[in-house]
Amino acid sequence: MSKKKEGSESVAERAAKYRKLTEAALLKVSVKAFAGTRDFARAKDFISMAENYLNDGRHFEQKGDSALALAAFSYAHAWLDAGVRAGFLGGKGDNRLFTLP
Repeated sequence: MSKKKEGSESVAERAAKYRKLTEAALLKVSVKAFAGTRDFARAKDFISMAENYLNDGRHFEQKGDSALALAAFSYAHAWLDAGVRAGFLGGKGDNRLFTLP
């Protein structure tokens, strides 16, 4: 049995990796703004977009379209990361999951 070179993972493997990463980020992220404020609404929108793209990715993954799944998971994570970076969302100091401000 040959060992795979690092970085030679398949698109399906990469999609699964990004799905898990995004699921972990979604569980960790928090809204920093107070309810009823404009920033609270923005934060909830960022989370909603991430959840929608994550669900899209799961759909594509189940259909066997790993490339579209990977793209959707990447967009989902980008919404969360952007929200943390912009200060609408909190990343609880996790610089593995988020690009902290």
